[in-house]
Amino acid sequence: MKLSCARDLIPKFEFGNACLLAGFCCFCGSALADKAPQILPLLSAPPKALRADKKTLVALPNYDEVTATRLQIFLDNNDFGPGKIDGEMGEFFRKALLAYKRAHLMPLRGTVDQWLLDQVPETFTNYTIPPEAENFVGPTASKPSEQAKLKALKYGSLLEFVAERFHSAEDYLRKLNRPMNLDALKPGDTVKVPNVVPFKIEDLHEGFVPPNPAFANRIVYVDTKERFLLIYENNQLVAEFPITPGSTKLPAPIGVWKINGIAVLPVFRHDEGILNYGIKSDTAFILPAGPNNPVGILWMALSKPHVGIHGTNQPETIGRAASHGCIRTANWDAARVKELVTVGNIVSIF
Repeated sequence: MKLSCARDLIPKFEFGNACLLAGFCCFCGSALADKAPQILPLLSAPPKALRADKKTLVALPNYDEVTATRLQIFLDNNDFGPGKIDGEMGEFFRKALLAYKRAHLMPLRGTVDQWLLDQVPETFTNYTIPPEAENFVGPTASKPSEQAKLKALKYGSLLEFVAERFHSAEDYLRKLNRPMNLDALKPGDTVKVPNVVPFKIEDLHEGFVPPNPAFANRIVYVDTKERFLLIYENNQLVAEFPITPGSTKLPAPIGVWKINGIAVLPVFRHDEGILNYGIKSDTAFILPAGPNNPVGILWMALSKPHVGIHGTNQPETIGRAASHGCIRTANWDAARVKELVTVGNIVSIF
């Protein structure tokens, strides 16, 4: 049965038999559209406890900045997100390092494992900004009413483009490139950046991510207390990324759900009724796609209405600022999550 999505449809975002606005998922011709939201039998927390208590975290030594950066790069390249790369011994970095060691049965000693460092022989590299980078930079606005008038929600500057590309804090790039003025970057300029696998926004294409049968048995766990999204396969942790899990007013919904669909570069329906009360209103703004869309570059719709896993336009606030009932990740992490899960996977939020 083909269902109508006319009320939420933006022509630019019609893909085959499907249309999706972030926050309103409607799969035309899909059996999912004919069923009420499904609450699955309650699953246990992750089969293997990987969270470390505060005493263990504090016990880790404070590595020097270059060593910390190399370890952050290693973890990031291996899908154990340390948060933004900044050379600092932050909470997410410490947790990701311990999680990687536990998942790979490595000693939880405080000394640096030389093998990990050897995987990142060069801590930094040089990046020359290409002319086409300017295609991803444009005017910005803070109010939804003004954002809705733009054709796309692009990066506000080339510095923001470079920082997100290399998973970095803007201030860290400023520090690495003193006395260069990064607020005046232009195509042709060369910038020193962490030698991490870059997030290439130019490789993203608007549309739905097709199902991947190879990942059918994977389970996603969302740990709202530790603020991590964990991906398991056969009781083995294969990836984890830092998140913001909802807010005090609208927390992420505890329970077991499923991934109904995954959309890249989605349009966002900004509805104050849903954002503040979880109830759809008649007044909303349709915000265009782009890295500075409120849901970033990804909307992963869950079987819980109006709730999803998504990117962000403020990566520096992951783990701190609130999200309206959803699970928010940095865009560079969201781009990897979509490559590690598939439609139909169980998502256990606890």
